[in-house]
Amino acid sequence: MEKIRQTLRDSAAARWTALAVVAFTMLCGYYLTDVVAPLKGLLEGKLGWGSSDFGFFNSAYGWFNVFLGMLIVGGIILDKMGVRFTGLMATIIMVCGTIIKFWAISTHSLDGQVWKVLWFEAPAQVFIAGLGFAIFAVGVEVAGITVSKIIYKWFKGKELALAMGLEMATARLGTGLAIATAVPIAKAFGVVDVSRPILLALILLCIGLLSFVMYMFMDKKLDASEVQKTQAEMDEDAFKISDIFKIITNKGWWYIAILCVLFYSAVFPFLKYATDLMINKFGVSEELAGTIPSMLPFGTILLTPFFGNLYDRKGKGATIMIIGSLLIIAVHALFSVPFLHHWIMAIILILVLGVGFSLVPSAMWPSVPKIIPEKQLGTAYALIFWVQNWGLMGVPALIGWVLEKYCITGQVVRDGLTVNTYNYTLPMLIFTGFGVLALIFAFLLKIEDKKKGYGLQLPNIVK
Repeated sequence: MEKIRQTLRDSAAARWTALAVVAFTMLCGYYLTDVVAPLKGLLEGKLGWGSSDFGFFNSAYGWFNVFLGMLIVGGIILDKMGVRFTGLMATIIMVCGTIIKFWAISTHSLDGQVWKVLWFEAPAQVFIAGLGFAIFAVGVEVAGITVSKIIYKWFKGKELALAMGLEMATARLGTGLAIATAVPIAKAFGVVDVSRPILLALILLCIGLLSFVMYMFMDKKLDASEVQKTQAEMDEDAFKISDIFKIITNKGWWYIAILCVLFYSAVFPFLKYATDLMINKFGVSEELAGTIPSMLPFGTILLTPFFGNLYDRKGKGATIMIIGSLLIIAVHALFSVPFLHHWIMAIILILVLGVGFSLVPSAMWPSVPKIIPEKQLGTAYALIFWVQNWGLMGVPALIGWVLEKYCITGQVVRDGLTVNTYNYTLPMLIFTGFGVLALIFAFLLKIEDKKKGYGLQLPNIVK
């Protein structure tokens, strides 16, 4: 009987170590992504930012990824050049963008300056900080699709959804730490300095860059352990630009992409404003307001791998996404009810939102390889992330504009700083609407799976 050749990925220790190394890099990236979110009140009182400025800054996340198509370019580079080159490039870009963002927030050389760029008018500090955030976003999003392909490379036919769930859980740990620690770090040593949390994020990203360099050696060993393909096989597997057309004409891919943008638009932009929501609606003190939203990502640390493992062994991926969407709708609808304003209710809703936030991604991302061939996978993920970035760019700006236009209820002095107070009913209804639309596309995806036989309801582990 012919002996089956073992590769490095057949070693459980090797593949789980590879996962841990790249997941740590993503943890560092997500810490920076969300570290400014809890600082909204401090930015308003200390630096004079308004809600529209805060929304404009957060919308910068999608500037280059959406309008310049940098995510799509990154996906093509990934499929052409491989995970080592693309991942190193992405992590370096993250560090460079963070340096610019830190300088903009920490310097006084931009004080009082207002710039007009295209049809937007914004304080120079907001614009430069947004520019750094936009550059960072190119890196972190390309790193995200690279890590997704890395996980598939190491875990195909094995614990794929569990591995993706653990990576997402580690990234959520970065989000949770950012939300929970940003304000205490900014207020440490008796002097408010909103640049201090960003400096910590920059240091973490430099460590994350070194972590990915370490992974590159493991990836090279994996390639060396696998059977070398013939030139004809390599030509057959090579990505072609025409493959983009095949991806975007796949109805199942579109359903996942639209579900993704709607679902994440109901969660990530919400987290940008969740700390402010806790202060304005639930009366939580500014020092503790970030603690309640931070429960959401911390809760997903256990739940996302749990649901991923369930998908690996039992299947039912499309059903998992439907249940997650229903929970998102219920939570945001209850957040919008004016008389539900006790802080215990806020904790309960955040915990339930954490369950929904664990369900959908744990099934959504491992489902993509069932719909898209491996040679197109990097670009397919990139295109999904590109669609998602429309929401991550537009929704924070929309919510900031709605708050400033329709939701100001007065002013209050906190820590000697005069800030606006807000009614969050309308923004929460907007988030509820995104959840409803996400549910519709989750059902459409399940129907398409029945027609095409993608196997979204089947287990991932091949026995």
